[in-house]
Amino acid sequence: MAQNVLLTGGSGFIGSYLTNLLIGAGYTVSVLSRNNKENTDTITYYKWDLNKNYIDENAVLNADYIIHLAGEGIVEKRWTEKRKKAIIKSRVKPIDLIFSVLEKNNKKLNAFISASAVGIYGAVTSHKICTEDTPAANDFLGKTCQIWEHASDKIEALGIRTVKIRTGIVFGKDEGFLKKVSPSFKSGFGVALGTGKQYLPWIHIEDLCQIYCKSVTDDQMHGPYNAAVTDNTTNERFSRILASLYGYAIWLPKIPPFILRLVLGEMSEAVLKGQRVSSEKIQRTGFEFQFTDLEKALISCIH
Repeated sequence: MAQNVLLTGGSGFIGSYLTNLLIGAGYTVSVLSRNNKENTDTITYYKWDLNKNYIDENAVLNADYIIHLAGEGIVEKRWTEKRKKAIIKSRVKPIDLIFSVLEKNNKKLNAFISASAVGIYGAVTSHKICTEDTPAANDFLGKTCQIWEHASDKIEALGIRTVKIRTGIVFGKDEGFLKKVSPSFKSGFGVALGTGKQYLPWIHIEDLCQIYCKSVTDDQMHGPYNAAVTDNTTNERFSRILASLYGYAIWLPKIPPFILRLVLGEMSEAVLKGQRVSSEKIQRTGFEFQFTDLEKALISCIH
């Protein structure tokens, strides 16, 4: 009988892509949804409601693996105090609900796999290459990721293998980061942000979802893994290459940091700062990136 993988955030950009890969690999997939959805031949939907502290326990009890992808978008809205609380709650509350079902029913999963982000290393720019042992930063991104990851620790304490995927900027066709920035580049108004020297740790959607698949099949994987290509890509280099793929050289000046701070407030730090991260740990598991060349990765997403 096929093993079941339960996804939170299964209807999103990453979740949809991952669902197809898991089904293709022979797994059955379940998705937690806020809306009443009819099951399909390949996906079983279960209801949950974070605001009402409700989750259909059968979703958890029927799962062999759980992959937690749900969470409010980090750069969707200005970071008010209310928004910050919503960002954290949307990541931690699902884990709390899942934990309560696991503990109550003494349910053992083969693995619990949670998204995280390279933002755990903070909104700073330096030449340092961050590994999974680099301490979490004390800014909002660092604290959010730290709280997010710590929420998974109580599931690990139940004796369940727990994996945390610290994700960089995800490139995908007409989705994710490129969906936000491509319109201006297509129109010939592409521009670097701030100094342009901030590093941009990135990963192709195919590689990211293959890492999730490997974290299901490889029972030696546990703890945090950086999911980003180790290279020297900066915001300026990314912007220059993307513009060239649309047939022109960037001619507009960079957007000054103070303008972005005026418009975005504290959230501007998420785009004005960035560090390099090491992918050595995930590669030591035998994982091989399909996309390590920035230009080729972008071509696969825009053509």
